[in-house]
Amino acid sequence: QVQLVESGGGLVQAGGSLRLSCSASGRTFSLYEMGWFRQAPGKERELVASINWSSFKTSMRDSVKGRFTISRDTAKNTVNLQMNGLKPEDTAVYYCAASELPLIEKRSVYWGQGTQVTVSS
Repeated sequence: QVQLVESGGGLVQAGGSLRLSCSASGRTFSLYEMGWFRQAPGKERELVASINWSSFKTSMRDSVKGRFTISRDTAKNTVNLQMNGLKPEDTAVYYCAASELPLIEKRSVYWGQGTQVTVSS
């Protein structure tokens, strides 16, 4: 089992920045990827960014490329999502996620509790 605890999120004006952090504990040695999903009202949960646990290779959703950055702090077992240039369409509940498989497959995913990000126009 892997436990995920998120922090960050909140309300920001368009063009502003927010930073989300996710601390992982438990069987982290078995992980393949960690990352962030988001879900807006009435929409499916979508993968925003991921980072490979061992290679640190990152993958970003096209709509956030150049604005969001995902990184991993090895010493703290933490994954961070730096969000710059936020847009109203980025408004959603953001979920930290981890898996022993590629996150894009959405199989055997450990989930954080979710944190609200609201971008006002």
